[in-house]
Amino acid sequence: MLEFDRFQGGRRLAAGLLAAALVLVPALAFAQQAQPAMQAPAAGVGAMPIQPVQSQTAPLASLALAAQFAGDRRPIRSGLVWRVLSETADGSPPRIVARSTDAEPIFSLEPGTYLLHAAYGFASGTKRVTLSAQGLRDQVSISAGGLSLAGSIGDAPIAPAQLSFSVFVPLQGNSEGRLVVDKARAGELIRLPEGTYHVVSTYGDSNAIQRADVKVESGKVTDATLHHRAARVTLKLVASPGGEAFAGTAFSVLTPGGDVIREAIGAFPQVILAEGDYVLIARQEGQVHSRDFKVESGLDRDIEVLAK
Repeated sequence: MLEFDRFQGGRRLAAGLLAAALVLVPALAFAQQAQPAMQAPAAGVGAMPIQPVQSQTAPLASLALAAQFAGDRRPIRSGLVWRVLSETADGSPPRIVARSTDAEPIFSLEPGTYLLHAAYGFASGTKRVTLSAQGLRDQVSISAGGLSLAGSIGDAPIAPAQLSFSVFVPLQGNSEGRLVVDKARAGELIRLPEGTYHVVSTYGDSNAIQRADVKVESGKVTDATLHHRAARVTLKLVASPGGEAFAGTAFSVLTPGGDVIREAIGAFPQVILAEGDYVLIARQEGQVHSRDFKVESGLDRDIEVLAK
């Protein structure tokens, strides 16, 4: 009887395990079928796209530029600064989209309307162009020339380091109407718009000044030499003619009317003065000494003041 009960219990246990297995297998199959859908949600529900969307841009076109002188249409080979500006639809100022210092630059730009600006020193030229998808080659004309300045005393050239030039655009009734170039050096090529200019040349740092009007022609370099009438003098305070100069002397160079032209301190300072008559005053240890002297063009010499 005991063995029969054990047998019946075993049959009931086996039947229960079989029923549980029959319920578990479909559940596992359902889970396996549902798992891929959970790992790959549909796009638009928080999922990142596999391939990023690329922005569509217009194809670029080639814009080849060159510049020429307005007079004889010769090409300009150097000294150019190019700027390409795009026009805006809202009426705001154009913005620079490309630059170059090449003589004949080539730009890659989107088709559209552009404003070209070519600067040649103080001169420039502008032009509006329309760039199509086929590209464009165009030229800008500039009415400009070059100006090279120098100075001399007689036939002797003045060292460039001793000269400086100012260039003005004359206005009606005023030769020095508007300053264009300040402190230009001798031999420097100044690029200017075609026209007439007033040049002021300063030799040294006192009153040796010469003026002239010069004309700049398009496509040409104008060489202008301004002739000074001046000399370099060395100032000295001495106890006797040809004697040793006193150190720490304060000098003042005046016109005969009393206007101060130049002041300097030292044993023997050098001063460049225009041709003419002057008064030299020397101050040393509370003592004042003076003399009159004359400057002759091209005659560099010592000017001695005798200490009384």
